[in-house]
Amino acid sequence: MSKGNLKVAIVGATGYAGCELIKILLCHPGATITSVSGKVEKAEKISDIFPVFKGRLDLVCDNVDVPAISKAADLIFLALPHKVSMLFVPDFLKAGKNVVDLSADYRLKDTAVYEKWYGAKHTSASLLKEAVYGLPELHKNEIEKSKFIANPGCYPTGSILGSAPLVSKGLVDTDQIIVDSKSGVTGAGRAASLALNFAEVNENFKAYKINQHQHMPEIDQELSNAAGSKIGVTFTPHLVPMNKGILSTIYFTLKKETSAAELLALYKQFYKDAPFVRVLDEGIFPETKHVYSTNFCDIGIKVTGRRVIVITAIDNLWKGAASQAVQNMNLMMGFGETAGLI
Repeated sequence: MSKGNLKVAIVGATGYAGCELIKILLCHPGATITSVSGKVEKAEKISDIFPVFKGRLDLVCDNVDVPAISKAADLIFLALPHKVSMLFVPDFLKAGKNVVDLSADYRLKDTAVYEKWYGAKHTSASLLKEAVYGLPELHKNEIEKSKFIANPGCYPTGSILGSAPLVSKGLVDTDQIIVDSKSGVTGAGRAASLALNFAEVNENFKAYKINQHQHMPEIDQELSNAAGSKIGVTFTPHLVPMNKGILSTIYFTLKKETSAAELLALYKQFYKDAPFVRVLDEGIFPETKHVYSTNFCDIGIKVTGRRVIVITAIDNLWKGAASQAVQNMNLMMGFGETAGLI
């Protein structure tokens, strides 16, 4: 495709992920943003909402109008809150549009699981079979053939990428997987909240939704698929006083002792065709600063006897949301996988 050939719309452009999508797509060699929308009190230029875009993107951002957006764009990014996306996805698909949904509404294949964890009835469950889980490192072939992608959550992206090689090869006890994750504040979204006020977050560090975070079933679903058997992880997320980034420390028990060198070789082979996964050499471990505003997931491994500790780092708004959505667009639409991302 030539530069500017693909017309794209961003629904939910006023949120953090929507803003990052704009930044990335403005530099994409084959896509042009032709529509931005969201929940707004009045129509105004996106460059007035985010002054960083002045002179670069001055489209008017208005409330969501499906027919108008469908007329303006070929591919729709939905950067909307959970439970809101499913109000619009069916109409965009019916209009023949390619859709990348950044919410959780189509990630979980079991509606009962979705309704339990998100507290809402799923209103378009028939579309779940059409949605491809958009983790390119595991589902590239399906993504390339799909018109509808359920973009993964931020915590699941780092957790699944760090775990998939071990569970898929049957090397670890799948009853004893512990995921300990720390996220920056933007992971909670842009809406005002007392708990996210500067004075509440600054110089503070806390765990929350301990072993009951809504991303748990997503991690379980994908790791169970990789292992070919039921997996239920123990998952504790934490909020740290920084804007962006997720560092996940994942604990496994090996079925038999294996060296770090052997496991690093396994990971490098597993991700040999994954341009955005960087497996670090022995003794080197990921840091959130090293993946800041990139689509990379860095992975490091430590082995002590039969205990394996895998550490992953991603940018929660990039690989955990916006840039992964663009990576999925690239695969869907026939661009190079890394287009606009490196």
